[in-house]
Amino acid sequence: MTDTSRGGATVSTIAELEQLVGQEIGVSSWLTVDQQTIDLFAQTTGDHQWIHVDPERAARESPFRSTIAHGFLILALAPRLTFEVFGLDETGAASEIQFGVNYGLDKVRFISPLPVNASIRGRVTVASVESEPNGAKFTLRLTFERQGADRPVAIADWLQRVFT
Repeated sequence: MTDTSRGGATVSTIAELEQLVGQEIGVSSWLTVDQQTIDLFAQTTGDHQWIHVDPERAARESPFRSTIAHGFLILALAPRLTFEVFGLDETGAASEIQFGVNYGLDKVRFISPLPVNASIRGRVTVASVESEPNGAKFTLRLTFERQGADRPVAIADWLQRVFT
């Protein structure tokens, strides 16, 4: 197992992955979500709700007094934030894991808003590992934190499948 600069880990075997169950792997760096990012996400998804894309109206009518990031935008940042602190070594000489795939999400909760120009980071914990034919399924618990806030923005269990 190789440590990364932010605490994290890179695993090459299922046994290494199993050793991490219940442990926080690491915390990503902060990422600021600006209006351009929100607007591009709205354009890509077709979700143009004013609370996300109309700064003037949001300043007047929203209880947050600014636009806020889409919940699904926060989830879409999961790979970027997670891969800073966790990875699969699929090519090393001792690597048992050939590749991994996204398997889905469970228990997604959007707890508090992410206002425009706020910074977010991901806290990553290995929640479980289950044997599967030709590999394993594992769950990463992702806690999306907003800089300066007491409550997380979102919490989600990200399921992944690795093949040996």
